[in-house]
Amino acid sequence: MKDNINFYRQQNEYGEFSNFYFAPITIDGLEWPTTEHYFQAQKFAHLEDKQYVELVRLSETPSEAAKLGRNRSFPLRPDWEEIKDDVMRDCVLQKFLQHPELAEVLRGTGDRYLNEHTRNDKYWADGGDGKGKNMLGVVLMETRAKIANMTPKQIAEEVARARGATVA
Repeated sequence: MKDNINFYRQQNEYGEFSNFYFAPITIDGLEWPTTEHYFQAQKFAHLEDKQYVELVRLSETPSEAAKLGRNRSFPLRPDWEEIKDDVMRDCVLQKFLQHPELAEVLRGTGDRYLNEHTRNDKYWADGGDGKGKNMLGVVLMETRAKIANMTPKQIAEEVARARGATVA
């Protein structure tokens, strides 16, 4: 499809859309280097001991965070399959709200179809053959539509809420 925007690697065109792109976000008073760090750590947020969550958060790279997120030495939260899309929606929204320059790139895509193009993932990406679910692309398009309709005040309130603060 001609109007597709394919993305995958953070150093390539539209690499800002990758979860591996370094754009720190603050959620619940903690800074996360990438949305990948946050997303992977949430798999273990139910654990009483937050040591493993911190290990993921403080990972040097998003690849390391992803590897830790695939570690099954610690149990996944029991509701993970039900909430993972919403966790992704939340952290991706914060990435673009907390980094207005990235929001401009996203808005600049207009109504084009955003497609994470890689054979490495058939859920979050297109599976390389277009048969994957491309859920990250879907989340990005939802985020684009949402932020397009937000006022500056609504953006400030949403960022403050995510950061664990309040706006007067």
